[in-house]
Amino acid sequence: MTRGRLRVMLGAAPGVGKTFAMLEEGRRLQGLGKDVVVALVETHGRASIAALLDGLEVVPRRVVTERGADLTELDLDAVLARRPQLALVDELAHTNAPGSPHEKRWQDVEVLLDAGIDVVTTVNVQHIESLNDVVEQITGTRQRETLPDAVVRTADQIEVVDLAPQALQARLSDGAVYPEAHIDAALSNYFRLGNLTALRELTLLWLAGEVDSSLQQYRAAHGIDSTWETRERVVVALAGDRHGETLVRRGARIAARSSGGELLAVHVTSQDGLREESPGALEAQRALVEQLGGTYHQVIGDNIPLALIDFARSNNATQLVIGVSRRNRLGAALTGAGIGSTVIRESGDIDVHIVSRARGGGATLPRFRGGLTVRRRIYGFALAIVGAPLLTAILVPLRSTESITADVLTYQLLVVLVAMVGGLWPAVFAALLCAVTLDYFFVKPFYSITIGEPFHLYALILFVVIAALVSLVVDRAARRGRAAKRASAEAELLATVAGGVIRGEDTIQALVTRTREAFGLDEARLVCDGEVLYTDGEQPGGGHVQSIPVGERGTLELFGRDLPSADRRLLAVIVTQLDAALEARDLAATASELAPLAEADRVRSALLASVGHDLRRPLAAATAAVTSLLSRDVTWSDADRDALLETAELSLRSLANLVTNLLDVSRLQAGVLAVSIAPTDIDDLILPVLDELEFGPADVELDLSSDLSPVLADAVLLQRVLVNLLTNAIRFSPPESPPMIGASEFGGTVEIRIVDHGPGIPEDRRDAVFVPFQRLGDTDNTTGIGLGLALSKGFVEGMGGTIDAEDTPGGGLTMVVSLPIAEREEVR
Repeated sequence: MTRGRLRVMLGAAPGVGKTFAMLEEGRRLQGLGKDVVVALVETHGRASIAALLDGLEVVPRRVVTERGADLTELDLDAVLARRPQLALVDELAHTNAPGSPHEKRWQDVEVLLDAGIDVVTTVNVQHIESLNDVVEQITGTRQRETLPDAVVRTADQIEVVDLAPQALQARLSDGAVYPEAHIDAALSNYFRLGNLTALRELTLLWLAGEVDSSLQQYRAAHGIDSTWETRERVVVALAGDRHGETLVRRGARIAARSSGGELLAVHVTSQDGLREESPGALEAQRALVEQLGGTYHQVIGDNIPLALIDFARSNNATQLVIGVSRRNRLGAALTGAGIGSTVIRESGDIDVHIVSRARGGGATLPRFRGGLTVRRRIYGFALAIVGAPLLTAILVPLRSTESITADVLTYQLLVVLVAMVGGLWPAVFAALLCAVTLDYFFVKPFYSITIGEPFHLYALILFVVIAALVSLVVDRAARRGRAAKRASAEAELLATVAGGVIRGEDTIQALVTRTREAFGLDEARLVCDGEVLYTDGEQPGGGHVQSIPVGERGTLELFGRDLPSADRRLLAVIVTQLDAALEARDLAATASELAPLAEADRVRSALLASVGHDLRRPLAAATAAVTSLLSRDVTWSDADRDALLETAELSLRSLANLVTNLLDVSRLQAGVLAVSIAPTDIDDLILPVLDELEFGPADVELDLSSDLSPVLADAVLLQRVLVNLLTNAIRFSPPESPPMIGASEFGGTVEIRIVDHGPGIPEDRRDAVFVPFQRLGDTDNTTGIGLGLALSKGFVEGMGGTIDAEDTPGGGLTMVVSLPIAEREEVR
């Protein structure tokens, strides 16, 4: 089945005429013979809209009753059963009433489209999800009914229903939009002239972006590479130097001259990452681009001109701004065609703007400083200065007509040695010095510098050329040696990093420390959620600061020198390891949190049979008692009947207590226990506790202070705590030594002590008594399932207090409940 086509009438604000345009289009298509129905239209009491419904088939709405009110919604089933060619559906972003098949009306429209029905609908710009926050900033009103951008963007046709802000205000004043009672409020708030103008511009810009996206898709689908100047797009090429800001501002001015011009800045990074650039300068230029309303991009490519041209063509750019240094003719001849010349040659129909910078270089030769150190160059000059006179002093006494060839080769050997030690400039210096020495001491006339033969000039040039060639080989070997040494150091660093992760040592601190040491930084920090977790080095002294994101978990802050591209490439590997180490730390923390839960589950599983038995025992007793009472085969005496009823009552009460405790434990562990804190007098709780337990003065001793302050507690929960503790104390106390309950103030708290003289609990097992299902050897299954103390601890801690177990002097156990004293203002 062919999917239906969606046409959206997009407006900047209510009242611009979207519904009117939708109905007009429906009437036009109906006149052309198309089957059109009105699935849903909101007239809002507007007579002009109601008049357009005449002659159109309207599908009855579905009535939904919500809180006593009747709401009408789109009857999706009725429209599907009718199966028109075209359905008119108003207010696409509307939220349906509860009980509807779908939450949103646009979801109903999707069903119609899937059924092959064309739909014409309406929507205001403030309902588009991505623009919701912008509309709120403009109007001060947040729209609660929104729909995803994709719903509108995937429409087959989007038509803006536009109306000038002044005309919309006039329509509103005439009562054509809202009832008369709402006109003044609307004009003073949402429908102010500035708001309407901004919403209108926002609508047109959003549609322009959608049209531009469609144009790009069309060009890509049809393989169109040529530039279509639908609007100006200015691409600025950034090299990462200090002149980048000038280029960005020039490009911004070019884009600003044409309404709707777009600014794009691009930096080309080499694939090997060895091209020098300043990350600090690039970051500042990126911020400037975004401040000027442009976008920043980074592409990879070894051929800078072709990479720039490819980026410009892929973005349908019309202007390309590049910076070129001014060079004289000799410099151009030595270094060949520059980037600017190649860009101009390859640009085709893209206009290229060349922004001149300071003179880049005259007749200078390429530098070879990168391969050899300064110390080696100094050694080369020293060898030339010392070696040439020494060699002359040796050869002059031996000179003859036949020795000239050997003399020349000897001096050439010295030049080669100097080139091997010091590189180009010491070699050139040695070649000139040896040439002059040969001419002065070994070529007639002696002791004069005369170039009388072309051969002598040739020999001088040959000396220099050989020196340059040898120095090139030496410099290249030095570069490769340094690169190999760096690669070895990088491999060692990566091996250390990986080894630390595998060994499970304090990997994160080791990585931070190794990073600072490897790159020679002042300090390195790992920051997570605004907190410095790990740091190494001295406090920074205001040097360059670089922040590198470590996944989504934190940021690595580096203080010190600006790292070149080669270092940043290695740094990226370390950052990846840091992210993995942080993830491992989080997983370990999660595992440690889950360990107690797993242990608790194991304990619950192990004691499930016991719990089941404790629940079945009172249930079975109550069932047997009730069944016996209901039996007609036995005639029970009044005493027997009373005994059976008492058994049933006690069993059901025990069962109720067990179920209540189990539910309370579940609420405690889920963190949903309801606690109502209020000032509570301890004296007022003691008598209800004794009454509930049916204890008298002979069963419990009281030692209460007469001037106890009220405590902050939940009276109901505190009473249950005291009942549980006294029940245990009575159970384990010998008949001749009844338990005692006392209370006293100490340090801003009230301590309630329940003292027994029973067997007590070993110190190493006291924490276990507060764990659910622990009875510490009490296995008669007649005294509960080990939840009393666990519940008591949870209740007390929920009230902001503590409960501890102590030894009773002379033997036994004392349970101490500490609760905070209520302030006087709270008591009042």
